[in-house]
Amino acid sequence: MFSLKTLRTGVLISLWFVFLTFPLMVIKVDPLERIIQWRWKNALLVGIGTFLIYLVVQYLNYRKEHQPPAKVEDTKDQVSFIHKFIADPIQRKLLFGGLLVIAAIFPFVVSTYQTNIMITALMYVVLGLGLNIVVGMAGLLDLGFVAFYAVGAYSYALLNHHFGLGFWEVLPIGGGLAAIAGILLGFPVLRLRGDYLAIVTLGFGEIIRLVLENWSEFSKGPSGISNISRPGFLGMELSLEGSILYMYYIMIAFMIFTIFVVNRLQDSRLGRAWIALREDEIACQAMGIDKQKTKLAAFSLGAFWAGLMGVIFAAKTTFINPASFTFLESAIILSIVVLGGMGSIVGVIIGALVLILLPEYLRALSEYRMLAFGAILVAMMIFRPQGMIATVRRTYRFQKK
Repeated sequence: MFSLKTLRTGVLISLWFVFLTFPLMVIKVDPLERIIQWRWKNALLVGIGTFLIYLVVQYLNYRKEHQPPAKVEDTKDQVSFIHKFIADPIQRKLLFGGLLVIAAIFPFVVSTYQTNIMITALMYVVLGLGLNIVVGMAGLLDLGFVAFYAVGAYSYALLNHHFGLGFWEVLPIGGGLAAIAGILLGFPVLRLRGDYLAIVTLGFGEIIRLVLENWSEFSKGPSGISNISRPGFLGMELSLEGSILYMYYIMIAFMIFTIFVVNRLQDSRLGRAWIALREDEIACQAMGIDKQKTKLAAFSLGAFWAGLMGVIFAAKTTFINPASFTFLESAIILSIVVLGGMGSIVGVIIGALVLILLPEYLRALSEYRMLAFGAILVAMMIFRPQGMIATVRRTYRFQKK
């Protein structure tokens, strides 16, 4: 099973990986003592670990190639356990009820720090579901999604700073302005698809960031905007802990509302038009679907959720600057959609929780946590390229009476 060529390739890959991780894993500089520590043991561990992982991957590929082809009936039965579980109404109600109870008591059994991290994770859940409309359902690769996030954040920051408008007043305004920005982006890219669409949207995101960074009279430039008001409760100002608790329950409500809306959109006529557009754009037009309106609706609705989360982000941090809206944010949100499963609501939720919470809980690994994080992503792309929870294609059958 393991030929000499396979073993030689594994050794070369291990040596190459040791070379790539050499500055991080082997060299340690002590600036106080002005000495360099050479940790050769780490290089040996990386080489052996990479070689063993390569052999495991080769073994799994060998088994996959030599197993008998699955029958059609067996393929239909290989539906995700979560999808099967949710399909039952009683089990679905029990699951959602249990999760709701856990979410309700979560802030009272953990620290304020953990609650604050969970607020960030829930924000990325909603951002992932918003991008899932554009990428997962409509099949439009958007690499500038963070631009709409920035529009919402700066809408609240500027309106609060200059006109004293509160959180709840600006929330729909921020979402609306982001939706308008989504339509303005959608018009120039109606004829583009694939890599060309990705490049244009990436450029749009960078244009927004650079405008915010250089137009100091409008956005305060790199210095950003501080002292942004936190959301109040019935006109009362809350303490820091009370504000975090209040924000947490706001995000729980937003997440439930977003899941409900996105799920209804999937089953709607518009949602089916998005899926048709994703599968075959030419056939979609031939069926009489207006491609322009369908694309613009996807861009605007996805941008609307990003704008809402931008307002919440500005209210949560009370300070924003252009450095908060780099391409890395768009890449993280896109990774959530791809890792969770494009088009899958449950997958995006799990993907967001994993991608946002995992780096925080890997802090024990110190400087190795990003290396471990990257290795987990690579393993997912190798063994589960369709995502953790792949979307289930719905089929319809006519029953003979």
